Amino acid sequence: MEVAIMAIIFGSIFGVFYLFISSRNKERLALIEKGADASIFASGKRAGSSWKVIIINLAFLLMGIGLGVFIAQLLDTYTDLSNEIYPALIFLMAGLGLFAGYTQTKKALDE
Repeated sequence: MEVAIMAIIFGSIFGVFYLFISSRNKERLALIEKGADASIFASGKRAGSSWKVIIINLAFLLMGIGLGVFIAQLLDTYTDLSNEIYPALIFLMAGLGLFAGYTQTKKALDE
């Protein structure tokens, strides 16, 4: 049963990526057949910007989660707060990390 569930999950992920890539390829071929210039597919600044966005946001998210765990550990050790503080601080710091990542991404793309 577990194998079937995993097969369905991986099959669904593969199907989504396959449909995305194949439809993008068909769309590009149709534009090229109609005489569109191929340079519209790699528009300089936009071509490498998606990786910047993903990396910056992921880095700030992971730093926020790590900082949340660290602060929760400090509060748990040195105060009378119980273990219920962990999820609250992890989500708070992860949110702050995503906000910081958003602002840094906006700065990086505006340059």
